[in-house]
Parts: sequence; C-alpha cells; structure tokens
Amino acid sequence: MAKSSSWLELMVLADYSLDRAKEVQARVGTARFPVESVDASDPAAIAALARKHKTALIMNACAPQYNQAIFDAALEVKNTYIDMAATLSTPHPTKPFTDTHIKLGDYQFAKAKQWEAAGCLALVGMGVEPGMVDVFARYASEELFDSVEEYGVRDGSNLTIKGYEFAPNFSIWTTIEECLNPPVIYEDGRWFTTEPFSQPEVFDFPGGIGPQEVINVEHEEVLLIPRYLPSRRVTFKYALGNQFISVLQTLHSLGLDSTKPVDVKGKLVSPRDVVAAVLPNPAKLGHLMEGKTCAGLWVKGVKGGKPRQVYLYQVADNKECMERYGCQAVVAQTAFNALLAMELLATGLWKATGVHGPEVFPPKPFLDRMAAVGFPWGHKEMSGAGSKL
Repeated sequence: MAKSSSWLELMVLADYSLDRAKEVQARVGTARFPVESVDASDPAAIAALARKHKTALIMNACAPQYNQAIFDAALEVKNTYIDMAATLSTPHPTKPFTDTHIKLGDYQFAKAKQWEAAGCLALVGMGVEPGMVDVFARYASEELFDSVEEYGVRDGSNLTIKGYEFAPNFSIWTTIEECLNPPVIYEDGRWFTTEPFSQPEVFDFPGGIGPQEVINVEHEEVLLIPRYLPSRRVTFKYALGNQFISVLQTLHSLGLDSTKPVDVKGKLVSPRDVVAAVLPNPAKLGHLMEGKTCAGLWVKGVKGGKPRQVYLYQVADNKECMERYGCQAVVAQTAFNALLAMELLATGLWKATGVHGPEVFPPKPFLDRMAAVGFPWGHKEMSGAGSKL
C-alpha cells in the first residue's frame, strides 16, 4: 500500500543494522525508501537524521526500551510521533501485586502539555494491541452501546511453528516484559495490579481458533481506554498456553528475565538480551508457521435498555499473510494499523495535538480502510465472554 500511496513522499528506513534496513528496502524496491543506520537510544542522532531528511513523522517500531529517546527526539524536531507500545512501567517497590507505581505511558502523558505547546501530536500505542482494539473501543462506545460496563481485550491464536519446541511469534524481550510484570486492571475509577497469569477464563475465539484459556497480562489498553471512554472495568487477557507460561516462569526463577547487566567473563551482559539472542527471530519464522491469530475487544454494556455483549476482532491467517505480504501473521497484523494511522494523519482525517491514544480519533475512517488493505474486521454478538476457571 505505501509503495504507491500519494500521501507518502518518502520513508527513511532507519535501523541500527544497515543490512537489515537494506533488506527491507530490497523488498519494497523504490527510491522513496532510503536507508540509514541510527542508534535508537541516541535522541541527538535521531533528531539529526530527521533534520537531514526533513521528515514530518517519526514512526517508532523499536522495542519499548527505546521509546523515551525516540519520543523526545520527535518533539525536539517537531515531528508527529507514532509508536506501537508505550513507555515502560516500573512495579511498585513494596506492593507490586496490589498497587501501581510508574504505569505504561506515564512518561509520555506527563509531557502532553509540551507537545500541545509545540502544536505536535504523539500517537501512543498504534499497533494491533494497543491500537486497533482501542479504535474498536471508541467505535463500540459511539455506535453499539448507550453505556459500557467493561472493555476486555481478548487475544488468542492456534499458531504452531514447525521444528521448534519453544519459539515466540513476537519479540521475546517484550513478551517477557508484559507477561512477567504485574498486570494492571482498571475498576471503579482506579488502576490496581494483580499477580502474573492471574484470573484465568476460557474465551471462545472466532475464525476456527476456538476456546482457549486466557490470563491477565500487563498491556497499554488498560491504561489508555479509561483516559477517554467511561466504563466500570477494563482488562487485558491473553492466551499463552501452559508450556509458554512454564517457560516464562522458569526464566523468571533463574533470573533470566532481568535487564540488569551481569558480569560474564569480564563483560557486562543483560540476561534478557541473552535469551532474545539465542531464540529465533520471530520475523523469520513465517514459512514454518501455520494457523491463525485473533486480536479483539469484548465489550459488555447496555443498548436500548437491554444488556448487550459484542466481540470486535480481526483474524489474520498466516498462510494468507505470507502469500500477500511475505511476512508472518503477527508481524502483518501489527504493522497495518500503523500504516493506516499514517495515512489518516497525512490526509487530515485524523487531527490532534498533544499526547493521545487512538481513542481520541473518529473510528470510522480507520475501520472503513481495514478491508481495503486485506485486514477486514469482524463483529460477533455474544451471550457471555467466557467462564472463569
């Protein structure tokens, strides 16, 4: 879509590895996609690169530990900023499983007035989750309900990867962060935390995926949706599977989830970086993957005086994604949302200043374009979200 879109003049493909940027450039095959090497932890280098190419928007597709640097660089050069995950949280030092401390996105929202004063926009969390489901939340609030009791993100898949006993289909660094941190729940006007993998329930996913056990995971939607849309409760639950949970618990018990460097034969090494290095690159596993992945939002509330429950969702088939885009389903399902947001901002259909989640924008322009780029969304009326175990 971006290769021929009139709204796009130039997109700089910037990565720490120039070879990786060139690999993407070779696939898109156009002069509108120059490549550059840049250190995502260096705000000055990012700002200099933006000035060199006279960019209007900085799209952050890095791991969230680089968000602060990229976010601050975008403000310095007065570029629109988009990311697909908010700045990281820090658990409460003494009560991590009951109280919040530094929440996801707190660093960014604390600078909202600076972005407003600069007349610029930082769009936080514009992937699939967060991102697309936050658009679903705004749509449900406006079109499907008179009042909402709960927004509940529910995510599951039946993806398998041939030849691997354990191989995440998404960044293991980020997976460890969101799955082992205390999950956040919003309820009755406040945020609080609970223990990882808590409150399991069975959710029946569409698209042939079927019933799966989902558990609480720390995620941005729980922090974003209540900022804009009233409800009594907001949750995020993900179907990880018993084996995946067991591996994460083992990594935690061995200290291999830590980001604090340790001395290994005279060199400081982050244990989590070692785990990420020894596992296969999820972006390179598409040809070995089979199945589908579903991202969606279950909403419970009242319409016309009657109780109502719906599940708004998007199902991505790995085979179709590989044939159409040459990348695996989780990568494709995440990426198309940011691209649509770029188009809507470039064409003026979405406008705002400050720091915002996707909920601040009208949802229809986004939803109307999803099918056109090969990612149609679905709407399922429900009698119940799932049964707690």
